[in-house]
Amino acid sequence: MRQLGTLYFFCGKMGAGKTTKSKQLAKEKHAVLLSEDEWLESLYPNEIRSFEDYIKFSAQLKPLVKMHVQNILSVGTDVVMDFPANTQKLRKWFLDMASEVNANHQLIFLNLNNEQCLRQVAQRRIEQPQRAAFDTEAMFIHVTKFFEAPEASEGLNILELVQHSVIEPEK
Repeated sequence: MRQLGTLYFFCGKMGAGKTTKSKQLAKEKHAVLLSEDEWLESLYPNEIRSFEDYIKFSAQLKPLVKMHVQNILSVGTDVVMDFPANTQKLRKWFLDMASEVNANHQLIFLNLNNEQCLRQVAQRRIEQPQRAAFDTEAMFIHVTKFFEAPEASEGLNILELVQHSVIEPEK
């Protein structure tokens, strides 16, 4: 029987470091890295001007991405997704994606507080000026209203990172 790939995905507030960690993990695991920002930018250039636009286009992308990821996992290749898993509904999408093809999964929860995230968002504005319109404290506050921390009851394999330390989940 062929070994399936593992699906890795991230939960964390805006600015928690999901993109940075996803790139590191993909390199460590020799995995395929898929970035929602890159897909959205390529498919819908200059069309995402608000959080509502993001929600709309992200939803349009999901069926294609799901099928693509399942095909990659099915041939035994690990996939690291730089797509936010910041609500129970989104995490269920990731879990279903893996379980429908009997692949393993790992949710990496970057558990940083608001102050840490806002510092990193401010730093990102400096390093990536093209993101300055979205990387604001107001957008952080808006987006954070929707954030739901993962819970054991969701049936996920959760690895929680707090300020770059690791907390193993309770069994």
